[in-house]
Amino acid sequence: MSASRPTHLPNSLWAATAAAGIETAPLAVDCRADVVIVGAGYTGLVTALYLAEAGVDVCVLDAGEPGWGASGRNGGQVIPGLKYDPEQLLARFGDERGQALIDAAGGAADEVFNLIERHAIQCDATRKGWIQPAASTTSMRAIEQRAEQWRQRGVAVELLDQAAVTQRIGSSNYLGGWVDPRAGSLHPLSYARGLARIASEKGARIHGSSRVTGLRRHDGRWQLSTAQGANVSAERVLLATNGYSDELLPGLRQTLIAANSFIVATKPLPQSLRESILPGGEVCSDARRLLLYFKQDAQGRLLLGGRGPFSEPSRQADWEHLERSLTGLFPQLAGTPIEYRWSGRVALTQDFLPHLHEPAPGISCLLGYNGRGVALSTALGRRLALRLMGKNEVFPFPVSPVRQIPLHRLQRLYLGAGIAWYRLLDALF
Repeated sequence: MSASRPTHLPNSLWAATAAAGIETAPLAVDCRADVVIVGAGYTGLVTALYLAEAGVDVCVLDAGEPGWGASGRNGGQVIPGLKYDPEQLLARFGDERGQALIDAAGGAADEVFNLIERHAIQCDATRKGWIQPAASTTSMRAIEQRAEQWRQRGVAVELLDQAAVTQRIGSSNYLGGWVDPRAGSLHPLSYARGLARIASEKGARIHGSSRVTGLRRHDGRWQLSTAQGANVSAERVLLATNGYSDELLPGLRQTLIAANSFIVATKPLPQSLRESILPGGEVCSDARRLLLYFKQDAQGRLLLGGRGPFSEPSRQADWEHLERSLTGLFPQLAGTPIEYRWSGRVALTQDFLPHLHEPAPGISCLLGYNGRGVALSTALGRRLALRLMGKNEVFPFPVSPVRQIPLHRLQRLYLGAGIAWYRLLDALF
């Protein structure tokens, strides 16, 4: 949320097709609240919804509008789990904490779809599963181990050989894969707007175009000032700005690498092509180090996303690598027009885990979903609401200090070098 950040939604498939949002007028007068949340993405909105539902006076501020950031720009895939498999979590965190993480991450997609159903959120939600295909024998071995670990925990996983994965995806580029039936798909901006609507109906005050420019302790409470000059004071503050964090809390932005994820979407495909690519309605992201992810939307467009240049895109050529990948995976799409191109920031942490920070009494920060934000932010937002209310439920992730990534100012250089290295590894192995 830097001073130059625009507040209008970027031109994207989601912005063009989303359900209408509620009115979120800028904060115009000074006020008080029990909890102030900075950031109206999934984390902030889900937390606000559960707080308001419990009768807590909550105010949400955002420089844009609900879903302006990654919550309204992502690929719309609802995938449970973390980057680590269950046995890795147990080895790293021990039996009690590790199992809490497995339960929270493994049930994260359930929380999304249960919330959508309970509040009748209109966001094209479907639950047909997630296919993770392997492009190498090394990644296939890892997939087999991952699938077996979840099978042992009661998930009805399915392993696919080369013929089966080709039939299920519509691409012959993969050696095999697995299917996780817990996963699904949604319209991400409509989901964000639905969360904002429900939170507002429960009593949360949501203000867009209200950039927070100051945070200080005053008379035993936290005071937040906005660019318009209005102030709000609260007992507790949640910073839920993720990959769009700025210097409001010194050092927070430097705990993350805010990498751009680029997405292209075709025009709606004819029926014959729709039936040749992911005909079962699953979402898909592969097991490369620099993964590609893809799905069909409700109107039969094919979306494909992946890493792109670190800087914000400025010309159509910035998406050419994805357009090449699209026809490389699906030669049957040669000549199919691209209707939308857009990007958003993925918040990456050094340990590839979400972080909960509490740097001062009454201040909480929850961020860093590493590409699994739709499901994880929903699951963790509910648990954070309980924590902010002083409930006894243990938050799955330990509280960690705000620790800056060394040489963070050089992130563009070493992220670019890392991407080049990972592309080489993907090609060789």
